[in-house]
Amino acid sequence: MVKAKASSYLLEQYQVMEGMEEQHGVLKRKLPAILDIIADAEEQAAKHREGAKAWLEALRKVAYQANDVFDEFAYEALRRKAMKEGHYKMLGMGAIKLFPSHNRVVFRHRMGNKLRMVLQAIEVLIAKMNAFRFEFRPGHPVPVNYLRENSSQINDPMDIARASRDEDRKKVVKALIDQVNNVNLTIFPIIGMGGLGKTTLAQLVYNDPDIQKHFQLRLWVCVSDYFDVDSLAKRIVEENGCQASGNSALDKLQSAVSGKRYLLVLDDVWNRDEAHKWEKLKSYLEHGGSGSSVLTTTRDQEVAQLMMGTTEGAYKLGNLGDDFLAEIIKMRAFSSKQEKDWPHDLVNMVGDFVKRCAGSPLAATALGSMLSTKTTVDEWKDVLSRRAICDEKNGILPILKLSYNCLPSHMRQCFAFCAMFPKDYEIDVEMLIQLWMANGFIPEKKGAHPETYGKNIFIELASRSFFQDVKGIPFEFNDIEVSRVTCKIHDLMHDVALDSMGKECAAIATEESKSEDFPHSARHLLLSGYNPEIVLNASQEKGSPVIQTLLCEEYVYGDLQHLSKYMSARALRIKTERALFLKPRCLHHLRYLDLSRSDIKSVPEDIRILYHLQTLNLSDCDNLERLPKGMKYMTALRHMYTHGCQKLNSMPADLRHLTSIQRLTCFVASAGSDCSKVGELGRLDDLGGHLELRQLENVKEADAKEAKLRNKKNLDRLTLRWTNSDKEVENSDGGVLESLEPHDGLKVLRIYSCSIDTCPAWMNKLQGIVELELSDCKTLKKLPAIFPLLEKLLIIGCKSLAALPKASITKETFGGIETEYRSAFPALKEMELEDVDMFQRWEAGEEGTLEEQNGVESCHV
Repeated sequence: MVKAKASSYLLEQYQVMEGMEEQHGVLKRKLPAILDIIADAEEQAAKHREGAKAWLEALRKVAYQANDVFDEFAYEALRRKAMKEGHYKMLGMGAIKLFPSHNRVVFRHRMGNKLRMVLQAIEVLIAKMNAFRFEFRPGHPVPVNYLRENSSQINDPMDIARASRDEDRKKVVKALIDQVNNVNLTIFPIIGMGGLGKTTLAQLVYNDPDIQKHFQLRLWVCVSDYFDVDSLAKRIVEENGCQASGNSALDKLQSAVSGKRYLLVLDDVWNRDEAHKWEKLKSYLEHGGSGSSVLTTTRDQEVAQLMMGTTEGAYKLGNLGDDFLAEIIKMRAFSSKQEKDWPHDLVNMVGDFVKRCAGSPLAATALGSMLSTKTTVDEWKDVLSRRAICDEKNGILPILKLSYNCLPSHMRQCFAFCAMFPKDYEIDVEMLIQLWMANGFIPEKKGAHPETYGKNIFIELASRSFFQDVKGIPFEFNDIEVSRVTCKIHDLMHDVALDSMGKECAAIATEESKSEDFPHSARHLLLSGYNPEIVLNASQEKGSPVIQTLLCEEYVYGDLQHLSKYMSARALRIKTERALFLKPRCLHHLRYLDLSRSDIKSVPEDIRILYHLQTLNLSDCDNLERLPKGMKYMTALRHMYTHGCQKLNSMPADLRHLTSIQRLTCFVASAGSDCSKVGELGRLDDLGGHLELRQLENVKEADAKEAKLRNKKNLDRLTLRWTNSDKEVENSDGGVLESLEPHDGLKVLRIYSCSIDTCPAWMNKLQGIVELELSDCKTLKKLPAIFPLLEKLLIIGCKSLAALPKASITKETFGGIETEYRSAFPALKEMELEDVDMFQRWEAGEEGTLEEQNGVESCHV
């Protein structure tokens, strides 16, 4: 990353390293020498050679230091670019305050000293490198197109795991059902090392038909390492949709289970220090009916003993059979080939790898995925020779770490960064990719958007089992209810990330932490719990902050007194009512800023000098009234989330200059002369995802045409909203609506308060649409004839609508295929009609109810 920044054309274009050419040249020559031997240094460190580990740690610190230096050079280049384009004129006298060291002589002197310090540190590293005699070790080349074809079609190895655990399932089911007359609460732990499939077995039991019939109530919650009784009780009640009464969460839990024979699964319990807390929770669970049971999964026998009082009744999960492990490895390793095409010389080696898996299906899955990138016997032998066989002490961590070490370096960095998230944390993948971008982990690739490259990295890591519980792959539109992709990380894989990152990543629950426990070496930090500002403020009094990523999960009520000291910050997520504590002149490196759900009325005007900023999330800031002027100079901006800002009534001028924009979730049209017009969207060619256009009464037909929504092929959801729903003139908005024609592949369309008598002609072209909502279109009389893929239809407040389209047998040709339809909406699953005064009928070509004609799953009128 540093090497790429040192060679950036931007630095030469604006001559920001003037007078430092010699040092710059030396640095560009020295960096490749270090990069050539890093693989050998890492291998030596993995063999517990302390000198190599210390050298790598020193290298890492210098790399961070150099990264900051070159970021400052890049920022100076962007500042000079903005000055050339007139930004200083807009800033006026404020420019002196915002750029106190803008004088070129002062800048050259200050940065020359910083660059010399980096060079001196690198010279020391090279001297030690030579003393250690690190060697160049060329690795096997990683295919350019490393994303396997049809990766979503890979057979799930857990199907094999389910088959292999069938006998285990039967035994556990019988043991639970046999407790039917037991008046005492049964505690039934499943014990086994990480990665054996304890959770899979618990899921098989939980969903077994006999279990479903036997228990009146089934509950599931993942505990992980933090066993807080009140929060756990709250999660059990809320996550399982229990009907309960009571003041506290524990009272509600007791109410939910009282008198019912229930099964509660506590997945992944492994904290030995929580015995007294378990007894408290148990006292509230003992009010269920006879035969009630708590099924737990744990990797720790002592935890099982604390919960049961003994381990005699626990179910000890054994290793998976070698045959099943071999099948998992083969299916992963040869996923792109049919069985008849599997190479025999490699298949014959599978047995050697089975021995390395310690009976773990997770290890087999990870190892097989890694082997899929190797195509020769020598490459497979090389993998076999790298690590010793797993022992009881280390479990399968060496196997998983081996898979990690075989990743390309940028993918290792992307995954290791995830150590900052707590175990069992649901990660928003779009946010994760943006954080990768903010920290420079995604390499620049000519002709490719970093978001696309980041998605490919994520899909590849998920295919290799580094991520699990992935919802929403592929990233294209797939769900009308949930538009985001999420994932989790298996505990063992999380351990791999922690093992790699050391103390650079940390997740802290503020209610448990003490100031002396604060990880001062952490560069990537996630804070959960209340009053995170207290912990942060106390910690900064004792040390200089090196934080690059700071994510606060809860609301920040007080001031963050030392935020201006986070000079290396690349990413901040803070919910607050005081945006003024942000000091943009101190946060020049910032790429990611998330103030969503804050109570702010405005964003500091100075934010416009964050020339590096890529992501600005202001979503659901209910009181936000305006955006900063001069945002057109923030040309690095790629994602701007403004949806849910109900008081926002305009957009800053000249947003057409933000040509890198990929996401702009809400555009508010204004009649003001100093605001951006809808037509400026026409210049934003890569706009995609969800777009909402508000206050469309301020838009002229010609301006709507200039928006060129039809060219924005990446849009999958479009919301068009007029403010006034009381217009009586039919079709007064028709011209604007007709001019806002989207591309034919749109999936979701919502139109609010539009005065039209018929839908626009382009709506008939939306043959792939799956959700349509028409609300408060009071003069609308007729809908388009047919939507073959429509699943959800909402018609609210369309008082002039007399009927829905005729449901008759018709034949239509789509994509060259002739299809027979019995309804205007043959795929409809959910329909809601509300406040449609003139509505008389669903025109039917044959007798029968709406549900009978169309297979509708949910209909509300």
